[in-house]
Amino acid sequence: MNLRDLIRTIPDYPKPGIMFRDITTLLGHPDGFKHTIQMLADRYAEYNFDYVAGIEARGFILGAPIAANLGKGFIPVRKAGKLPGKTVTQSYELEYGTDQIEIHVDAFPRGSKILLVDDLIATGGTAAAAAQLIEGSGGKIVECCFVIDLPDLGGANKLEAMGMRVFSLVGFEGD
Repeated sequence: MNLRDLIRTIPDYPKPGIMFRDITTLLGHPDGFKHTIQMLADRYAEYNFDYVAGIEARGFILGAPIAANLGKGFIPVRKAGKLPGKTVTQSYELEYGTDQIEIHVDAFPRGSKILLVDDLIATGGTAAAAAQLIEGSGGKIVECCFVIDLPDLGGANKLEAMGMRVFSLVGFEGD
């Protein structure tokens, strides 16, 4: 099954010149979604880790079934102000300003090994912030996993420069 064929491209969204890679068509394809989760679960079945952390929002859709499939806990990495209780926050740069993400202070024990999951890696800002948040809270990222990589935007390189391992299923290079 070619996952790339199940990912819709929307030109000029959210602004002119952008080729938006819409994963909702893959998520809506029962066999494609199942195949995606199974491929990722198979990849990580032999990895030594304790939790899957998913970045809001599509990282939840992908990360939770991977965690359930592998018998691991799931950690939601949320936008600031969305988690009840005590949290720890990480700021990161956007094109025009900053944003924040957070996890619960007790999301995992110190020393836990964590797989970080999201749907897409573009510039890497959010994933880098999530990795910093987790590692700053005493976790160790075993790998950063994405369905889609946009290598022209350099996000995977940014994570690798931070010492992270990066994996993606599909790349959309130069198009």
